[in-house]
Amino acid sequence: MEERLHPNLALKRAGAVDIVRIDREDALGALNFEIMECLGDYAARLQSDASRRVLVLTGTGRAFVAGADINGYDGVGQAEFDLFQRRSRRTFDIIAGLPQITICAVNGYALGGGFELALCCDIVLASRKAKLGLPEIKLGLLPGGGGTQRLARLVGAMRAKELLLTGRMMTADEAVGYGAALEALDPDELMPRAVALANELASKAPLALAEGKRVVDDGLDSSLSSGLTLEQRVLGALFASDDAKEGIAAFIEKREPDFKGR
Repeated sequence: MEERLHPNLALKRAGAVDIVRIDREDALGALNFEIMECLGDYAARLQSDASRRVLVLTGTGRAFVAGADINGYDGVGQAEFDLFQRRSRRTFDIIAGLPQITICAVNGYALGGGFELALCCDIVLASRKAKLGLPEIKLGLLPGGGGTQRLARLVGAMRAKELLLTGRMMTADEAVGYGAALEALDPDELMPRAVALANELASKAPLALAEGKRVVDDGLDSSLSSGLTLEQRVLGALFASDDAKEGIAAFIEKREPDFKGR
């Protein structure tokens, strides 16, 4: 059963998985100030909720998120525009830094801020009807929600510049080929695959799940030597956990482990 975080944000909880659906079909999921702030507030609460292990983000109808609500830019002063960009960055940074694993199920257009939202997630699955891109240059602008930085880290500087400076849209298969998405799926397969993957991940040891995400992310921002040191430090701490003892015992006893997250 869905509950409403906002008139345009639906939340469904199933086991340890949260599914948040952006529900603004008439505007192709465009993000305005209120939606962005509500999504950020939800993500901030999720940070400290150990009962939630995986978050799935998706959209409604023909679009995931077709960008920021450009109609809201018309006549807006510099201070208000800058405030929206700061709030957007807060939301994107919180989602990117969540200890939970995040899956973006891109059901349709993911442009501008929508593509940037997808880039904040750990795993991107895309419908073959999806189109992904950063078209801000067509407005005389550039992305402001991490598009120039997160995309380059995923696909490399040259490919990111081509996409950024032309503003063209990618197909789902192109996004997979470039490394900006994990899988391209038929539309009716998208959510079943996202939910199945979310449930598979949620069944893993919670401490190892969160630490595995953190080690990869933090390691990419450090030297190889520092990353290897972090890896071994985290492994040692996990070995001392109750979950590791349970996992090892379950393996020896040939049964499913019962992880508690401690």
